[in-house]
Amino acid sequence: MYPICMKKILIYQKNEIKVKDIEGFFKKVVNSYGTGAKIDCPKVYLGKEVYIIVTKNRSKSEKKH
Repeated sequence: MYPICMKKILIYQKNEIKVKDIEGFFKKVVNSYGTGAKIDCPKVYLGKEVYIIVTKNRSKSEKKH
């Protein structure tokens, strides 16, 4: 039996992204899940292709604005 391995996901580091035909967007925090991580998402998007944008961490004072 072979061990279960997740494929490595390429991360593209950019400062800006432009996307057309957006159905909507939401902001979530990534949570730990076993040996990986997950993002909770509404069931309405099940089976849809999504993009995850990782933002830089901001200080608490910046988050209030």
